[in-house]
Amino acid sequence: MFNPKHPPQNLEEIRALLAELPDVDQDAQAAVAAREPTLTKPAGSLGRLEDFSLWLAGWQGTSRPRMSRPRVTVFAGSHGVVAQGVSAFPASVNQQMVENFINGGAAINQICKSVDAELRVMEVALEVPTNDFANEPAMDDEACAEAMAFGMSAIEKGLDLFVPGEMGIGNTTSAAAISHALYGGNASDWTGRGTGIDDATLDRKTRVVGDAIILHKNQMHDGLDVLRCVGGREIAAMAGAIIAARFSRVPVLLDGYVSCAAAAVLAAMRPDALDHCLVGHVSAEPGHARLIEKLGKEALINFGMRLGEGSGAALAIPLLRASAECHTGMATFEKAGIDGKEDT
Repeated sequence: MFNPKHPPQNLEEIRALLAELPDVDQDAQAAVAAREPTLTKPAGSLGRLEDFSLWLAGWQGTSRPRMSRPRVTVFAGSHGVVAQGVSAFPASVNQQMVENFINGGAAINQICKSVDAELRVMEVALEVPTNDFANEPAMDDEACAEAMAFGMSAIEKGLDLFVPGEMGIGNTTSAAAISHALYGGNASDWTGRGTGIDDATLDRKTRVVGDAIILHKNQMHDGLDVLRCVGGREIAAMAGAIIAARFSRVPVLLDGYVSCAAAAVLAAMRPDALDHCLVGHVSAEPGHARLIEKLGKEALINFGMRLGEGSGAALAIPLLRASAECHTGMATFEKAGIDGKEDT
């Protein structure tokens, strides 16, 4: 069983945790389903908002879903594959952007203020790039497990929602490689322009992704092996946080391509691993829409964003807040003195 005071030491221990994931609280969902028809509105008139309140209740473990304490956590990591010339920006931008987050100057800072969400920034050994997965596995077992355990520490009791965001130059290359390894197809199906690379860099990035999967295919036996071979520390941390959120009854709102790639390695381990997750938005990165479809999800919004940082998912928080407040705050027909629908 998951114990935050004794984090897993290796990937075998994480595999064991994944075998013990708790299920949804069916009693909480039954209470929400019973209350919904009594509220002062036509049945089903709030559409997906009604689905969201049911989902929140089941994963929060309460008959009164809430959204008073959502948190966005930006995990920052450094990727050795940047040495292959796959990004428009140098790796030095990683630390500069972290400082920008801390100083309140990034887009996610402004978005979190506007949606009344907490923001945390966690550096995942930012000064130590992963290995260049064009030549060798990005991480060994211990390093991958350590990053996942670090991500698990991001989850606290009392959170109503967790949004995993990320910052890491080169991490859309990792996301593309993870998606290609898990779902096949051509490398070009999963590889996009990331931060805005030109055609020549896109061709190089696509080649790196395709060649890496061929190089590591004999080592990639499950989703965690894929993460270890072609992932990044911040991606591993997000995956760890998603696991810990499940055990702590904190629902998760996934962000863009990199966030969903972190989740995908867990879905590859067991089909229901992401039942406590929704996808906040679909990004302009072409592989993201394909990945969402593979995960069997439907994004809440589509604003053509491709920033990362948890920004797209953070913008969807008000939708979940509205769903929770409508369910818990609306009067019933009886309390409001309004005649309900007659039985026929």
